[in-house]
Amino acid sequence: MRRSEFHRAVDDEFGARATSVLTDLTLGGVGYRTAAQAIADGVDPRIVWRALCDETEVPESRRHGVGLLDPRR
Repeated sequence: MRRSEFHRAVDDEFGARATSVLTDLTLGGVGYRTAAQAIADGVDPRIVWRALCDETEVPESRRHGVGLLDPRR
């Protein structure tokens, strides 16, 4: 997962709350840092996405493949 895919996934899942979720919520899965701090510290965006999904109880059906652009035709 690229950073751009991570940010699209967060925007798609959390909408207007995306910025707050990234900067206010600490995630145990990345050392009790916020998602924004973890990304800035170089943690793989896929790991941050999984930690964010675990913490906010995003259903499995909405965790995989999000953030990807539609393939070109």
